[in-house]
Amino acid sequence: MIFMSRVLLLLLGNQVATTSAFTPPSFFATRCLSSASSCSPTQREMAGGEGGEAEWAKALQDASGQAPGAFEAEMKMKGLLGSKGGKANPKLSANAKLLKWLEEEGEVYLKDESTWGEAPHPMAISTETVDEMTNESSGRGLLARRNINDGEELLIIPMTLCLTKKSARDALGGDALPETINEYLAIACQLIHERFVMGNKSSYKAYIDILPEVDEVNPTFTWNDDDLKFLDGSPVIAATKSLQMKLRREYDALLGGDGALCDKFPDRFPRELFTFENWVWAFTMLFSRAIRLRNLKIGESLAMVPYADLINHSPFSGAYIDARETGDWLFKTGEEEVILYADRGYRKMEQIYISYGPKSNAELLLLYGFALERNPFNSVDVTVSIIPRTAEMVEANNSDEEADPLAEEKMEFIRNAGRDNTVDFPCYADRYPVEMLEYLRLMQMTPEDTRGKPLYAFDYTRT
Repeated sequence: MIFMSRVLLLLLGNQVATTSAFTPPSFFATRCLSSASSCSPTQREMAGGEGGEAEWAKALQDASGQAPGAFEAEMKMKGLLGSKGGKANPKLSANAKLLKWLEEEGEVYLKDESTWGEAPHPMAISTETVDEMTNESSGRGLLARRNINDGEELLIIPMTLCLTKKSARDALGGDALPETINEYLAIACQLIHERFVMGNKSSYKAYIDILPEVDEVNPTFTWNDDDLKFLDGSPVIAATKSLQMKLRREYDALLGGDGALCDKFPDRFPRELFTFENWVWAFTMLFSRAIRLRNLKIGESLAMVPYADLINHSPFSGAYIDARETGDWLFKTGEEEVILYADRGYRKMEQIYISYGPKSNAELLLLYGFALERNPFNSVDVTVSIIPRTAEMVEANNSDEEADPLAEEKMEFIRNAGRDNTVDFPCYADRYPVEMLEYLRLMQMTPEDTRGKPLYAFDYTRT
């Protein structure tokens, strides 16, 4: 019986070999592969893990995957699908429609079962995720259906499903949105068009329906003055005020002002729908979800990427979403797609993260509506200034300070280095710029330190 069960397992192992490119083959390798003749029968059976029947069974289970729907059932048991009190969660329906739209319109394979030439999709949407560091809710996100390897392909989304300046010009006309228009402005117009003008008729409806409301994101540029008072003393207030004024100016110039698009093309830009309130919603979506794709044939491009923009941010992630031309290494189709690879291994049920960039809490709060308890990019600016304390300046100020004999030489040194005499340096909780120390050392140099040598003869990076 033991012999027959092993034969069956080996045969099943051959059947799943067609998908071995998507699963780590390490369970086939043991310490005896390089010197099989020197291994005892016991060693051959026990090497590489639990040993015996248990190791073979575990290998088969890892390679075969789960039954369709099993992961979603497990998520529901853990409360990660957001249903409460037995009531249906509308986000679940929106998630299902989004996945169906991606599969039908973009032929994106997102099923949890394998098929010919396709491995089970490695991720699933969770309506309720938890930040791994703070244990606080982080809203919608993507979880690993199974163990994921470093470098594994996580998602592919066709560019034809993305909102870009090109799609905006196609939808609203090149006469209204010229080629020279800013990408943010163009996509903002399309977001308003798809949600408020087209509504149920929009080809992007399944994607638009999963986008949040402004108060769900809550970036500071949507706050009123009373709310901003809670941030007194923070540089976020000045940045918020500046962005609020800029959004108003851009809206008036492009849409709402006299002779703008709402006047020129009232059929395409109805004033009652292209309101400033909807403009703020569109930019809330753009600032918190749009992705800068850098490897396109045209160069860089801003895009709203369905499904990919559900992935939450971690400052410790090294994963960035980008684009590539479709096809294999030899034959390219000319079309393009958005791609994401895992930057590390993930365990089953672990939340998948990407990086939104090296952003401080001020930037995150301003544009994304959240801040991180442990943010390695949080910094405080320290201003360092070298004042030329020449004899003339000391005399003019009636100062008791002594003139700096090296003042003129220090200023010339800074000018030759292409820097100003006043510089703001970002200081982090665990590090500071070496260049700040160089400035401070230059400030404190005296004739006794130089011993007759010119200032450029010293290495200011050394203590």
